[in-house]
Amino acid sequence: MKFTPKMLSLVAATAALLFGAPAQAQDKGTIGVSMPTKSSARWISDGDSMVKSLKDKGYKADLQYADDDIPNQLAQVENMITKKVKVLVIAAIDGTTLSNALQKAADSGIKVIAYDRLIKGSKNVDYYATFDNFQVGVLQAQSIEKVLKLKEAKGPFNVELFGGSPDDNNAFFFYDGAMSVLKPHIDSGKLVVQSRQIGMDKVSTLRWEASVAQARMENLLSAFYTRKHVDAVLSPYDGLSIGIIAALRGVGYGSKEMPMPVISGQDAEVPSVKSIVNHEQYSTIFKDTRDLAKIAAGMVDAVLSGGQPEINDTKTYNNGVKVVPSYLLKPVTVDLDNWKTALIDTGYYKAEQFK
Repeated sequence: MKFTPKMLSLVAATAALLFGAPAQAQDKGTIGVSMPTKSSARWISDGDSMVKSLKDKGYKADLQYADDDIPNQLAQVENMITKKVKVLVIAAIDGTTLSNALQKAADSGIKVIAYDRLIKGSKNVDYYATFDNFQVGVLQAQSIEKVLKLKEAKGPFNVELFGGSPDDNNAFFFYDGAMSVLKPHIDSGKLVVQSRQIGMDKVSTLRWEASVAQARMENLLSAFYTRKHVDAVLSPYDGLSIGIIAALRGVGYGSKEMPMPVISGQDAEVPSVKSIVNHEQYSTIFKDTRDLAKIAAGMVDAVLSGGQPEINDTKTYNNGVKVVPSYLLKPVTVDLDNWKTALIDTGYYKAEQFK
């Protein structure tokens, strides 16, 4: 029997079906993903990771950034609800401003997953994916404790404290975690806060702005350190650390005569890792956004398939209305000793980014 080209094509197609030719991923619908800003490399990475993780599970992502503008984020979320996304994943700019929008989502049968930042004041937050934020603060403070040898040294050492944005629930967890380590040393007199500015009401940094942190550090230096040396600065985020370092450089820190204080950070952003390599910032806290996105995407898939999302905390995160079932990932301290193994060997960054 003679096979025509058409018959050969039919045979090939049939064989492909029989022997497992790759099939296109099933389209399970669109997930709304609301991120706060592109001004931080960290959030760009989060967005990219969410799109990939959702795609791997067969979903499309409607990813939008709000440019740190609360009304903009609200409008974007409401638009996603109007477009009938399957689930909303929201990293809120201000976790207290979305209650009405989330009620609309609930009325439309749309589940809500808070991403990294807890959404407060709403019963319509179904799940929360984040890192162990109290532990982030603990690790930041332990880097100060380690370098100053606070458990053995007599001191006193001078420290100044910086907090995150007061409208971000995580900022309080970071601060409380850090103070669980530092406060005993402050109470004993081994650590001295020359400015006496202690507590989130005094040390918070609205919108996590580097310029705000830099201005405050400049004021602290001129008011309290004209004849004293700053030995450590608790900074909860790399962006603030960059501003703090700029203020310190401005009055001569970073030389043999005036070495940089021990400065903490968070998010392992490229400029701050370079700063660690250059012996300016001492440490940062790495939170692998790829893992966080996978957890959030897994929650989405479980919700939509009638399953139960993976949860490992049902006590910690009370948003003022309910305790939100959560999954907490473990953060990692990164410093000069382990930055290559923590960031490059894991594939999060490429070595050439630090040349």
